[in-house]
Amino acid sequence: MTRPLLHRRGLMASALGLTALGVLSACGRTPAQTDESGRVRLRVAAGGPPDALHGGFYQALAAGAYERRGLNVEILAGPSGADIPALLAASAVELAIGRDSFLPLRLIAERAPVKAVAAFLQKDPVVLLAHPGQQLEDLTVLRGRSILMEPKDQDAFWAWLRARFDLTPDQARPGAAEDNLKAFREDPDSVLIARLTDGGPEAVARAVGFEPLVLFPAEDGYPSYSGLVLAPNAFARDNAQALRNFIAASVEGWRDYVHGEGAKGDALIRRANPDLPQRALDAARAALRARAMVDGGDAALYGLGAMTPERWQAFADQTQGAYPTAPEWRDAFTGQYLPTRG
Repeated sequence: MTRPLLHRRGLMASALGLTALGVLSACGRTPAQTDESGRVRLRVAAGGPPDALHGGFYQALAAGAYERRGLNVEILAGPSGADIPALLAASAVELAIGRDSFLPLRLIAERAPVKAVAAFLQKDPVVLLAHPGQQLEDLTVLRGRSILMEPKDQDAFWAWLRARFDLTPDQARPGAAEDNLKAFREDPDSVLIARLTDGGPEAVARAVGFEPLVLFPAEDGYPSYSGLVLAPNAFARDNAQALRNFIAASVEGWRDYVHGEGAKGDALIRRANPDLPQRALDAARAALRARAMVDGGDAALYGLGAMTPERWQAFADQTQGAYPTAPEWRDAFTGQYLPTRG
């Protein structure tokens, strides 16, 4: 099942103020609970309002892929910026979905025992939008421009962008979505950070009245994964088969969502996020297919959900200044719960 918001009484209150280091490290884990039919209960934090970033998970839920593997999965959607470490620390969820590689490395930097166990988007769906009629061949053209972004991008994608292309702190313009759209419309030299998975370019075009140019950082050196499944180490240890079943069912769901009809997954996404129009999901799924974001990259060699040490090391090397202490990137992920290829 899915719920539109994290409305359980006390759930957010119990998570409030908890730190990944102070609580998650200290809490013991036991085998996951089962329902009356003997299925393992798994609550999965979406990390914000659901969109195509969560498409394969919702498709697997709607098509019964989890249930067929003995799982009772509940995807808990929430407000933008939901505190995933706090939810895991409070045992409010068993698993979570991360939108980029920053989160696992931040958790490791804080000595929190959580790992990425699968990555269902091989390319981060973040894009940079600019006014048309300009020669923008690569990301080096960003110097001196205002970069409009959501506040949560400041300590994540912007940290990589700034370091990689020698940008200055005063270029960052964090703001609310409506304010960013207004500034983007009025300033022809500005650049707006958006995401393909919520239909970003198409939605922006309708809002500002012109078709923006689209730059795709994943094709210009940005090595982040997306659609990451995050699991506390102790939970993974004590529920290894359930975790393997969850990932195997999610593989099935992602394959169907990208290359099948996807309507069942979209219906659940829109039930949880009614403000997201179907045309945005259609555009996002088309982008997932066209850019091989799910089955390209490491997945083309090792199967859906795959991750490699080379990618994690490259990301850690390029984002060294983004963490309170230097993380040990090898501790941020594991492939031991992934199904074998084929």
